[in-house]
Amino acid sequence: MTLFGSILALHIAAGAAGLILGPIAMRAPKRPGLHTRAGEAYHWVVLTVCVTASLLAVLDWKRLWWFLPIAAGSYAFALLAYAAAKRRWRGWLGAHIAGQGGSYIAMTTALLVVNWETLTGTRGIYSPVAWALPTVVGSPIIAWVTYQVRIGKRPKR
Repeated sequence: MTLFGSILALHIAAGAAGLILGPIAMRAPKRPGLHTRAGEAYHWVVLTVCVTASLLAVLDWKRLWWFLPIAAGSYAFALLAYAAAKRRWRGWLGAHIAGQGGSYIAMTTALLVVNWETLTGTRGIYSPVAWALPTVVGSPIIAWVTYQVRIGKRPKR
């Protein structure tokens, strides 16, 4: 297997793990245990996805340059969420929700853009729908959960 193929395999495996871990952490009871373990693993998986995407972009810049902004944005959101949960500054929970949600939207966007051609027959990199759909669906959910936290209805005990 080539260097590119090895990095791509790791990238795909880490991305799949992140797409599975995200909902596990989201749905788990918000207390030490599954939620914190899945969230911790999610953070490191997103970092792996970011690093491997960056390497893939460098190795095939002409074709995969767009991996870099998605990777950077996704990890920036994940790092915000991770730091908020670790430091617990005033208003940390809103930052944590926005960060985790934003990173998951970015990962879902990458999945959709990469697989758009299989789904529709047109290249995803050129489809505004592929780029925007995860944000259009996910952002209102993040806003709703954040509002629920602000009014004291979440997290449920």
